[in-house]
Amino acid sequence: MAESGDFFQEIARIKSESRRRKREIPEDFYSLDKPGNLYVYTQRLRDAVNLMKRRSLFPLAGKDILEVGCGSGNWLLDFERLGARREHLHGIDLDEERIQKAKERIPQADLQIGNAAELPWPDQSFDIVLQSTLFTSILDPHLKKAAAEEMRRVVKRSGMILWYDFFCDNPWNPNVRGISKRELKTLFPDFLITFQRITLAAPLARRLAPKSWLICYLLEQMKLFNTHYLGILAKDSS
Repeated sequence: MAESGDFFQEIARIKSESRRRKREIPEDFYSLDKPGNLYVYTQRLRDAVNLMKRRSLFPLAGKDILEVGCGSGNWLLDFERLGARREHLHGIDLDEERIQKAKERIPQADLQIGNAAELPWPDQSFDIVLQSTLFTSILDPHLKKAAAEEMRRVVKRSGMILWYDFFCDNPWNPNVRGISKRELKTLFPDFLITFQRITLAAPLARRLAPKSWLICYLLEQMKLFNTHYLGILAKDSS
């Protein structure tokens, strides 16, 4: 899919925002040695595993898995720990430094520099296609639609898209925009979508997790203070 001038501008904006975050956010800000980050990570992984079990996605050995916007490969490493084989892991990201780090961590994986609107894989290549907090970083609706179309193209008819992203805006960061249920259904009109609200708001997790994981868990179960949708998108066989 060829990029338009608008695509180039939006991709340049995303790259610029990524560079800004590298400059301004401490390197250890998201480190798992911080209780709040560890809580969010473990709960997210637990919820993802439970959802994948319900949709009979295990075992992962032999399944081809793609992450669009893979960064330095954290999710791909989680898939490997859950049974996926490195040679079946694939990822793409705009950030050359993050891709290089991912290659060092998962040298047998297929990891490429590129954008979500122009995926370099054939139609129906993957059993699982994952996106995690990618779409909220795309503000241009045309690029967002193109990225969704590419994900729909490369997932197998029997495959599924795993979705994890904000449904609400970040009042402190105008460079991200939450994805509502309505927008998600518009982006993937030919898919059956099931999702749940997860992930306690990060400011609450950072404040409360050092004191009590139980309080964090109870608040998260209320859903009121959660910020993300975790979902499975499957092609509508009907």
